[in-house]
Amino acid sequence: MFCEGNDQNISSELFILYFSFSLLRFISFIPFFPVSKSSPTDLFPLLGSHVPTIGGVATAIDRAVGIGCTAMQIFVKNNMQWFAKPLPDADAKAFTEHPLRSRLGVVVAHAGYLINLGVEGTENHEKSLKSLSDEMLRCEQLGIRSLVLHPGSHLGAGIEAGTACVIRNLDRLHGEHPNLKVRITLETTAGQGACLGARFEEIAAILAGVKDPKRLEVCLDTAHAFAAGYDLSAPKGAEQTFAEFDRVIGMNRLSCLHINDSKAKLGSRVDRHDNLGKGLIGLDTFRWIMRSPELATIPKILETPKGKDLAEDVEAMALLRSFLQKN
Repeated sequence: MFCEGNDQNISSELFILYFSFSLLRFISFIPFFPVSKSSPTDLFPLLGSHVPTIGGVATAIDRAVGIGCTAMQIFVKNNMQWFAKPLPDADAKAFTEHPLRSRLGVVVAHAGYLINLGVEGTENHEKSLKSLSDEMLRCEQLGIRSLVLHPGSHLGAGIEAGTACVIRNLDRLHGEHPNLKVRITLETTAGQGACLGARFEEIAAILAGVKDPKRLEVCLDTAHAFAAGYDLSAPKGAEQTFAEFDRVIGMNRLSCLHINDSKAKLGSRVDRHDNLGKGLIGLDTFRWIMRSPELATIPKILETPKGKDLAEDVEAMALLRSFLQKN
């Protein structure tokens, strides 16, 4: 049951609960190799940002650890191109065997933005399937368990028709790759244009429709949810939003949170991220998220505006961690 966090100190009971849940979640999130030789609690909270891979995928680990991430998100290829050269085994090994890899409790990938599973019978439909298939295989090479994906756009055909396309396409991909460990992680969207996934019921319909729902997870983006009409501008609204998520989708499906403030107004259906505290959601909600026992073990990834030095991410993570400290 969701309840608002204490605005003063985190109680000892919450602290114990936080790390108890964290340990269980930690074990379930890393299926390929041991994550850390140190105490798992050293990695919590699982907090990080989307990190560039300029210079090679392994360099993202250096950047992430260098700014204090304990989790990170990356693109496994150029996010605005359909295809890329095969990932060399040496590059994959440099990533999985990187000496700092154990400092990251969770690594997730985000799928390319051209991919659209919401339509069929077009040239881009086949490209979408091939591109996503390639990204799934790259995740497998890199030992990444979750591949975050926008469900797609129905391009005017309607939500019901678009949802049916997404279901068929996911079933096809799962059928082509029956043994992959990576899980496609459906992201909630702002609902801009004809994009699917703005309402929790739309995500739930996909989960209910696929043949193997165990191979799917869900990522909730706070900016997207706010723009889609879920009022996260105060802790009470956040509590109600996550309670509705639990009722419609189920908290057991939630494997990642995108922690973003919103430049766009509530219900605007416009996708515009902002830095924490500078948008319309506000810091009280992010404080509540950080202090919620039910969300304690969920990796939290920033996708907010930043410069090349990632200084904004350092500042935002320090702010979020401060919400867990005793006053």
